[in-house]
Amino acid sequence: MKWLRRNKKTQEEETVIRAEAPSVRPSLLSYDAANLQGMGTRRGQEDAFAFVNIFDVTEIKKNGLMFMVADGMGGMKDGRVASDTVIAGMKEAFYRMDRSGDLALQLQDSVFEVGEQVVRALGGDGGSTLIACILFEEQFYFASVGDSFLYLKRNGQLHRLNREHNLLNQTYLENIRQGNMNPALCDAGKEGAALTQFMGMEGMDEIDFLRSPLPLCEGDTFLVCSDGVGGVLSEQTILSCMEKEEAKDICDALEREIVAQGRDNQDNYTALVVKCVY
Repeated sequence: MKWLRRNKKTQEEETVIRAEAPSVRPSLLSYDAANLQGMGTRRGQEDAFAFVNIFDVTEIKKNGLMFMVADGMGGMKDGRVASDTVIAGMKEAFYRMDRSGDLALQLQDSVFEVGEQVVRALGGDGGSTLIACILFEEQFYFASVGDSFLYLKRNGQLHRLNREHNLLNQTYLENIRQGNMNPALCDAGKEGAALTQFMGMEGMDEIDFLRSPLPLCEGDTFLVCSDGVGGVLSEQTILSCMEKEEAKDICDALEREIVAQGRDNQDNYTALVVKCVY
């Protein structure tokens, strides 16, 4: 510990110093949030989502705000059961977290724990993606499994915060480890989009997460969405939609763009938008 020695000051000097530096409590961020969800051309809805504490300012200050999206995997057993199991498990885990401890590690552990719950529920025959985000004490945490999308708009720029767990990215990482730094040379074939990690997978061993939280800034806007949104709209289109002033208007703009695509094979689509404001 470093000690600083100060010269003695007169009582009058001390009074002037205190008067010039009053104690002012800083304003706390609040959050404008909205969501959209549609079935697309599918017969059922296999996406699930949740906000936790979104309407309770006191709880946000005390325990934080959680928001998440889970996309049940088509072609496997009971996609909606998988995504609902993921959301319910993560909500319970959030309530149990120790706010005085390391939230990043607790979030990571919770994802592994809930992944095992999905395995037990569906016997390894069903799965879901997950992006779970926490805002606490004006810091941002996330954990991600699968190929859903997490974006941050800050200072007019769009940033993808998570990476997809698919065969293409796995092939690219393997090439990097072998010294090949040119992604154009990576070939995962027609199965490039196949998931290599998902909730409900036996032996899931990889999670994308922030080891240190991201400090929040006024105007930060987060978008969490299934691939029915992120895999359909370009980043330029998403950024244009996120220029809207309010979260609800952003969601409306995203849905208009999805509908305008008129895709015959439009997947279920879900998006959550959270904007940081004073």
